[in-house]
Amino acid sequence: MKRTIKKVAVLGSGIMGSRIACHFANIGLEVLLLDIVPREVSADEQAKGVTLQNKDFRNKIVNQALDTAVKSNPSPIYSKKVLTRITTGNFEDNMKEIGDCDWTIEVVVENLEIKKKVYDQVEQHRKPGTLITSNTSGIPIHLMAEGRSEDFQAHFCGTHFFNPPRYLRLLEIIPTSKTQTDVVDFLMHYGDKFLGKTTVLCKDTPAFIANRVGVYSIMSLLHLVEKMELTVEEVDKYTGPALGRPKSATFRTTDIVGLDTMINVSNGLFNNLPDDKSHELFQLPEYIKKMQENKWLGDKTGQGFYKKVKGADGQNEILSLDLKSFEYKPQQKIKSSTLEATKPIENLRDRMKVFAKGTDRAGELFKTSFFGLFEYVSDRIPEISDELYRIDDAMKAGFGWELGPFEVWDALGVMEAVEGMNKYNHEAASWVHEMLDAGHIAFYKVEDGIRMFYDIPSKTYKVIPGYDLIILDNIRTNKTVWKNSGTTITDLGDGILNLEFHTKMNTIGGEVIQGINKAIDLAEKDYRGLVIGNDGVNFSAGANIGMIFMAAVEQDWDEINMAIKMFQSTMMRVRYSSIPVVAAAHNLTLGGGCELCLHADFVQTNAETYMGLVEFGVGLIPGGGGTKEFALRLSDEFKEGQIEQVALRERFLTIGMAKVSTSGVEAHELGYLQKDKYCITMNRSRLIADAKEKAIELAEAGYTKPVQRKDIRVLGKQGLGIVYAGANSMYAGKFISEHDKKISEKLGYVLCGGDLSSPTLVTEQYLLDLEREAFLSLCAERKTLERIQSILTKGKPLRN
Repeated sequence: MKRTIKKVAVLGSGIMGSRIACHFANIGLEVLLLDIVPREVSADEQAKGVTLQNKDFRNKIVNQALDTAVKSNPSPIYSKKVLTRITTGNFEDNMKEIGDCDWTIEVVVENLEIKKKVYDQVEQHRKPGTLITSNTSGIPIHLMAEGRSEDFQAHFCGTHFFNPPRYLRLLEIIPTSKTQTDVVDFLMHYGDKFLGKTTVLCKDTPAFIANRVGVYSIMSLLHLVEKMELTVEEVDKYTGPALGRPKSATFRTTDIVGLDTMINVSNGLFNNLPDDKSHELFQLPEYIKKMQENKWLGDKTGQGFYKKVKGADGQNEILSLDLKSFEYKPQQKIKSSTLEATKPIENLRDRMKVFAKGTDRAGELFKTSFFGLFEYVSDRIPEISDELYRIDDAMKAGFGWELGPFEVWDALGVMEAVEGMNKYNHEAASWVHEMLDAGHIAFYKVEDGIRMFYDIPSKTYKVIPGYDLIILDNIRTNKTVWKNSGTTITDLGDGILNLEFHTKMNTIGGEVIQGINKAIDLAEKDYRGLVIGNDGVNFSAGANIGMIFMAAVEQDWDEINMAIKMFQSTMMRVRYSSIPVVAAAHNLTLGGGCELCLHADFVQTNAETYMGLVEFGVGLIPGGGGTKEFALRLSDEFKEGQIEQVALRERFLTIGMAKVSTSGVEAHELGYLQKDKYCITMNRSRLIADAKEKAIELAEAGYTKPVQRKDIRVLGKQGLGIVYAGANSMYAGKFISEHDKKISEKLGYVLCGGDLSSPTLVTEQYLLDLEREAFLSLCAERKTLERIQSILTKGKPLRN
């Protein structure tokens, strides 16, 4: 059947329920969020005349939960406006309203009997044929479906979101034997395309995939800590970003999530997996039991593996737990020859080989833990999944690993790792040996730009579903058209080129400027469109301020002027080329990266895009056309009868306060993205493909080269008076420094088109010249150089 989701009911408003409701609202759905009615009225409420029949009282639990969620950090919502899509209520008064919903998701407490009582109510009001799912993280799905109607069972499934649901990309789909195939297919597709998730099909086994493997990995590590007498600092240093894991690594992550949560899942696995070969590993080490007894559960109790205290100087200090003495002590700096050897290596797969060769404690921990993990995941097939790539997908999307276990195994060499495992008393599953004996030396391979995985039942390689996605790593080898030290131009097919940056944090320097111009040259000559995007962590963190700093210290103003003029000219070329240019923005899109998006014909942006003109923070104004572009948009937004100074103030504050969007949606609200010139891609993996389709669409619609603007209305002195008065007022009130006042005046000067005597029409080039002049003058300010130096050296003072 053709299925459309317009309205969703979320039953249960706890930490997960309220945030799942927010995420459904984020994508534009109408949401009904319900929870229980409070049992009794407090004395204070009685004094105010509140009764059990009062509507606000009856919805108190759900409303408080939603309010808490919205105030949490990081925020579960893309914009405060999405809250208008959420209606709250309670199970007793509003359960009947789920009859209008296309999908009902249950997120109540993890208790089978309570869930069954909720389903009794759902059966009474749910419209036949609509989806009914549970967000359980551990209760067997088939047990929840027992005794329900045939239609309920056919449309029932587990949909396990990870916390926080907006940010963690994993959505596990767990059907029962009675779930209709089309329901499973729909949820896999919907979760991917509309919710922005990596949807992973799981079997109905304890803890499903991610928590089964993830908790094994953590528990294995906790036992190794005892065996190897490792410190808290060592473990987090060895298992963090250097290993392609989150910065919070192991113990800091446990503090954030809550030690009790990890203990509950581990106990559940210990009780429910008596035949698991690693059953004993799920038993809690003694030091974990002691932490549980002490209620040292992490952030929720104020201390766990780490504890924040006030130092003698009044500054906050983070102490770490000594696992032998059980005292909190200042953190010790960790030194490791293996870690030092990995520092210059950017490619994570190559870094893994260095870890495997390490002979110190970091190397030993890597081999001991990973060789055990390889054995565990190979033994889990076909128990928890028939396909190995699903395990990798689950670990990357749910636990933030850059590489899944089979991908790490491939990086080390499957045969070499198997030999290493034997030395550490670990044995790969028989199917791994059969694969190697058949001459297949890797779990994954790429053919013609398409990634394939080794399929165990057929003993052949098969295409990973989602091959329609464009993954630059897969096509770069055979489709590279041109490259330099900082960029690569790739042929995406269908007449569209892609330009990707691969500088540190994709910052924009001379090599990137050269790459942008070269890509436009090639596209204008032999292609019909250009995408600027990458598969890296960030779109671009902005211009290379280190280069600007060095030139300013040397007082080489001609070099800075030339560099800024080239940057401006390149941005103008992005706007005024003869082919459509589509920017594929995601994550950090700051400074120069934002300016590039301001000049692109279209921005295909990921929902998680943090965009902003942040130059004010380093003592500058946007100098790559960003200030000019805000003046242009201010002119275009002017309407008869509107007070222009109000609009000027809003644009001024966006730059002056270095506002950064918390989502792609908010990037539009802040004015960085224009109506009808941007579109949001929910799933980051689809971004390049969606940007390519937009470039094709623009080309086939008869794209023509725009004409440079000569009709930009600026306010001149009429606007400057307001800017200067505001800056002086803020300075007099000691809200800003004298240097901030100077930057504000320079910014206002450009936005107002200088000190023209009256509102005037000017050209883009006129504004660019003003912008560049202001930028250069600020580069000469010592306070600006001190700010830049502080960022580059992490707070060290500027030398005379």
